[in-house]
Amino acid sequence: MLTFQNSCSVPSSFQLAGIPGLESLHLWLSIPFGSMYLVALVGNITILAVVKVENSLHQPMYFFLCMLAVVDLVLSTSTMPRLLGIFGFGAGDIGLDACLAQMFLIHCFATVESGIFLAMALDHYVAICNPLHHTTVLTHAMVGWLGLAALFRGVLYIGPLPLMIRLWLPLYKARVISHSYCEHMAVVTLASGDSRVNNVYGLSIGFLVLILDSMAISVSYVMIFQAVMGLATPEARLKTLGTCGSHICAILIFYVPIVVSSLIHRFGHQVPPPVHTLLANFYLLIPPILNPIVYAVRTKQIRERLLQMLKTETKFK
Repeated sequence: MLTFQNSCSVPSSFQLAGIPGLESLHLWLSIPFGSMYLVALVGNITILAVVKVENSLHQPMYFFLCMLAVVDLVLSTSTMPRLLGIFGFGAGDIGLDACLAQMFLIHCFATVESGIFLAMALDHYVAICNPLHHTTVLTHAMVGWLGLAALFRGVLYIGPLPLMIRLWLPLYKARVISHSYCEHMAVVTLASGDSRVNNVYGLSIGFLVLILDSMAISVSYVMIFQAVMGLATPEARLKTLGTCGSHICAILIFYVPIVVSSLIHRFGHQVPPPVHTLLANFYLLIPPILNPIVYAVRTKQIRERLLQMLKTETKFK
């Protein structure tokens, strides 16, 4: 590590603190976090396996669900193994390039997940408001292109973040990151240079993704509700709205933790630092855990296929 003026340095690595203020509980925290990570892995891999083997699930909604499962696997795996290493072995050291790569993966795939929710909202809109053209509009090729568009947008939006840090903020006042992973602002606050461009860009991307995507999803559901209210009977309305239940639950699971964490970070100055870090970790863990459960419980085809697979396995035993 090169030192300049005894205050700033060019670090070859950073030290992740885990959950500051709860260092004495790190070993115990590894048990619930490890269990949640295992549930996330099993749940999302199960969703991928069920959709793959069940031909009746080869439809746009379930292809988007598979994309969601892959994104959730990337988000949880990009942070949890290292966090468990910090908890169990104190292995908080992370190279600069590895830190920037982790930052890119976290923010990029969170952006991709928001884009997939937007694509799923489009799928529900076409299926309910224009059902006769659903199969011709949302073909398998179109679903693939929408997934690639969500991925491209994530790379386009988030790609500049690590590059700006690497090129414009080479000097750092400290190398200890008071966080459990390389979150953008946690790294930028350690820099000794002018970080205003990084701050403005990060906030702008957050606005574009969170506000515009949620507004677009809200508009699609307003039109869906208008179409549903035009149905003849209450039973038909409930049945049609029921097809949107899993998607709405997944959206709330994804967006609510982000909003709560942002509000606490902005206004909760009296909230202890460990709470901030725990919320940031839950934001990356809760959706990967709950999304498979929500879709398995609320989607009849997935539920029936899972029960069939379990019965078959029981017979072999």
